[in-house]
Amino acid sequence: MSGLIPITVSTPPGEEAHIRAEDDASVYLSLFGGDGVSTNGQSCKATVLSNNKVRIADGIICVGGHFARIPYGDYIDCEIENGQSGKNRNDIIVARFETTGTGGIDTYTCEVKKGTAGSTETDPEIVQEDLYKAGKVRELPLYRVKIEGLSITALEQLFTLRKTNEELEKELESLNNNFNSLRKNIQMFFAGSRVCNISLKDNTSVSVISNSDINKVLGISDASNANVAVSFSNGDGGAQKVHVQGATYENGTWYATLASGAKAGPIRINYIITYFGTSTSSSSDGSSSAKVQSKTITPRTSEQVVTPDTGYDYLAEVTVQGIPYSEQDDSSGGTTVNIG
Repeated sequence: MSGLIPITVSTPPGEEAHIRAEDDASVYLSLFGGDGVSTNGQSCKATVLSNNKVRIADGIICVGGHFARIPYGDYIDCEIENGQSGKNRNDIIVARFETTGTGGIDTYTCEVKKGTAGSTETDPEIVQEDLYKAGKVRELPLYRVKIEGLSITALEQLFTLRKTNEELEKELESLNNNFNSLRKNIQMFFAGSRVCNISLKDNTSVSVISNSDINKVLGISDASNANVAVSFSNGDGGAQKVHVQGATYENGTWYATLASGAKAGPIRINYIITYFGTSTSSSSDGSSSAKVQSKTITPRTSEQVVTPDTGYDYLAEVTVQGIPYSEQDDSSGGTTVNIG
């Protein structure tokens, strides 16, 4: 048993070296994330030169934490054996790491593993022992060389391209920007599940959640069909075999609409609430301080422009009251109509 093996430590001059390749490889494996090829240089790009030769360009390869590289501007030519007329074959170009064991001798090569020719091509067997757990041979498939008859017909990349930290940081920044842009008018999400009851009289929809329910779960006071979107799904198809088709809003309540075949009784409805009620403008962090208002107006004979009051940013809804109207019989046998 070796116990704890110090790696980034200084030892007294003349002391026997104690850091081995497998020690460094264990650290590199945790940083690189697994077998693959770095995006540096040409990333081991492959080119068919002839039906007997495939060239692998420069790049950095990792097999079980052990690194190798084809220097920039250099290459490796892989020899492909002749194909057979009327038969197909798959060869695999691999990066192969082999060791005699802990502290032993290691070899690192680029090889072609020849497949078996036949009417149907099959890949040759790839050895992938876990080097971290004392495995001795591990092969990283780089390319599948597809051979039909005497010709190479395709090269298929088999390795994972491992991006640099800088590239990953840029992608993460882009994702964050896209997310903030997507949610710039979305203030809250809420997901839940409810067991609702399908009525015998109406099995085409079921009441799920009301505006007052949404106000409670989100801690708001202005939930309406103008600032909330709700989606539904059947949370237990085994109990109620019916498809939830969508959502419909009516009289302050959201209903799950059901396909034909729903049976009277309980159904579990899973839901997602999206609230965008206070979001007409956003700050850089996606937050907002906008405020929504609902108004009621009385009809007039002249044009009215309805706008939010001071302190509000926009109107969620405007209710127009009915026009006062009355009729009265007069002494001449006619009818007097009063409007307004």
